[in-house]
Amino acid sequence: MEKYELLPQQLLYEGTCTNHNFFEPTRPNDKYILAVHEPDYFYDLLNITLNQRAARKIGFPLSEILVERERFITDGTIKASEFALKNGIAMNIAGGTHHAYTNRGEAFCMINDQAVGARYLQSKGLANKILIVDLDVHQGNGTAEIFRDDASVFTFSMHGASNYPFKKEQSDLDIPLENNTDDNLYLKILKDTLPRLIDAQQPDFIYYLSGVDVIASDKLGKLAMTINGCKARDQFVLEQCKANNIPVMCSMGGGYSPDVKTIVDAHANTFRLAQELFF
Repeated sequence: MEKYELLPQQLLYEGTCTNHNFFEPTRPNDKYILAVHEPDYFYDLLNITLNQRAARKIGFPLSEILVERERFITDGTIKASEFALKNGIAMNIAGGTHHAYTNRGEAFCMINDQAVGARYLQSKGLANKILIVDLDVHQGNGTAEIFRDDASVFTFSMHGASNYPFKKEQSDLDIPLENNTDDNLYLKILKDTLPRLIDAQQPDFIYYLSGVDVIASDKLGKLAMTINGCKARDQFVLEQCKANNIPVMCSMGGGYSPDVKTIVDAHANTFRLAQELFF
């Protein structure tokens, strides 16, 4: 949790961002969340009335403050989606809650922020075809389930084959990676895949989940990437968005290395690249 406070402090300290670059989310209109999540589940969250089994799957002790935080994170992604349309790119310091299903939460995820953002853009007529590029080390199982029968949102997940979730959902495109996949192999697969995917799908908006749990030191990942390899991954994705003139909204996703400085530096690279490439 510490990274969420340290990351903006680092970006301000090093001059990557100024206070003017930041915005503060609020509580979103619940109708945008209900466009993705089933009412019974959402209202059980709000009222803290989830049954014990469902609450255990989320992994946090449920509280009003926790659910409020998740709603604010979701509004951050909604607002960042609008900023991306104006500026080409926008970022959420948090987000990437891709294990949240239509009717349940899992693995510290309760409301699927990028799914809500996608539905928001479509409901406002701001985007039609959306591509979700999920490069967190864990499969975006909730996102895959939410958009399973929806051709207007294409879900692409590149993740550890033997990592959580152990029972995978079916994304529109899944690329499972073997343990200890290194920079060279990872980047080769990504560079062979993403340009062809963009060309085939012709999206008018991209959501990028830029988890840094692909790094070798990560406690919950099983890959062997370096921080520089992770940065090269982000650079390639953002360059593809820029070259194709497709707005991109980034949620930070996971990062669980023992040294919080490693996590913050890896996440900060995504912001540094955004400033370098887009502004």
